[in-house]
Amino acid sequence: MTGDGTHQPGIVERPPAQLVFTAYDLTATDPATARAALTSVLRTWTPAARTLMAGGRLPGNEHDADGLGPAGLTVTIGLGATVLGRAGLDNQLPGQLAPLPAFSTDALDPARGGGDLAVAVCAEDPMVAFSAARQLQRLASPHARARWSQRGFLRTAAAATDPNATPRNLMGQLDGTNNPTPGTATFDTAVWAGADGPAWMAGGTYLVTRRIRMLLDGWDRLSEAGQEHVIGRRKTDGAPLSADPDTATETTPPDLAVTTADGALVIPANAHIRLANPAFHGGVRMFRRGYSYDDGLDATATPDAGLFFQAYQADPRTAFVPVQRTLASSDALTAFIQHTASALFAIPPAPRGGGYLAQPLLET
Repeated sequence: MTGDGTHQPGIVERPPAQLVFTAYDLTATDPATARAALTSVLRTWTPAARTLMAGGRLPGNEHDADGLGPAGLTVTIGLGATVLGRAGLDNQLPGQLAPLPAFSTDALDPARGGGDLAVAVCAEDPMVAFSAARQLQRLASPHARARWSQRGFLRTAAAATDPNATPRNLMGQLDGTNNPTPGTATFDTAVWAGADGPAWMAGGTYLVTRRIRMLLDGWDRLSEAGQEHVIGRRKTDGAPLSADPDTATETTPPDLAVTTADGALVIPANAHIRLANPAFHGGVRMFRRGYSYDDGLDATATPDAGLFFQAYQADPRTAFVPVQRTLASSDALTAFIQHTASALFAIPPAPRGGGYLAQPLLET
C-alpha cells in the first residue's frame, strides 16, 4: 500500500468524489481456519490495493476500467472486533474496539452495520471506484463474503470552484468545518493511536461509521433562518451565528456565550455546533470524512438519502461516544435525521517494507 509510509491512504488526503464502502464477514467457523483466512485475505489485498492505486491492473479483471487512470484512488482497510474473536486473537483486542453503546435516537438496522473487515474505496471517477471495490471483493471471495455496502458521493474536483473547500451535504450545509488539520499536533493526538493499546495498532486509528438518513422533506419546510438556528451557523458561508456578519468566515471560532439584547443565546442552547463543540467534551476531537448518499425512494416514496458519516479518532470511547450521547439527548438536528446503521473498525498502520497489513497482529 502507499499512503505516507506510516498511515494507510484514504484518511488525510482530500476526499475524492466517489466512495464504495464494503464490510465483509469471514466464512470460517473455527479459530485456526479463520486466522489463516484472515491472513490470506490481508496478504492478497495489500499488494492488490497498491497495484490499483498506482493505476495497474489485476489478473482476471473485467476490463471495466480500461482507458481510465487511477483517478486519485485510495484503499483503506479495517478490522472489526468480531474478526479478532473469530481468529482466536481476543488477547490482542484493543479496548478502543469496545462495542458502541446504544443511543436514545438510534434506529439501527443490524444488517447494514458491523462486520469482520471493511474496505473504503475512494476515487474521483465512479467506474474506477466500483471496479476496484469489485476486484477486491473477488479476491476475498474464497474466505469472506460481503455483509453490507454503502456508496457515497461528494462534489467533484472538476465542478468545485475550490476543490479544497469544505464540501456541502444534502441539507446544503458545509460539512466538516472545525476538523483538526492533518500534520498538526492536535490532529496527531486526536486521530492516531498511541501506546495505550496493542502494539499492532500503534500509529493506526479507529473508524466509526454511521449511516445518517436526512429527513429532507421536513428540513426543506424550515426557513433558512430556522435551519441556521438548528445548526448554529449561517448557511451561506458557514460562519457561526455569533460572529460579525461583515467579517466572519467559516473558520471564525463560535462565541457560545454571546446573547441578544433580550438575553437570548445567539447560538441556541440546542444548536448542533454548541453541543458538538470540543469545549463541551474536554477538548476531544475527531476527524470527520463524510460522504452524501442517495439510495432512492422508500416504500412511501420518501427520499432515503443523507450522510455516510465517517470519523477517525484515537479512541471512540473518549471521542465519538460522549459527543454522540450529548447530541442524542439535546441536539435540535435530531428532529431531522435518523441514525440507521453503525460500525466500528480498527484501521492498522500501513505495512512496513514488503509486509502486509496487520502482519504484527497475525504473526504474533
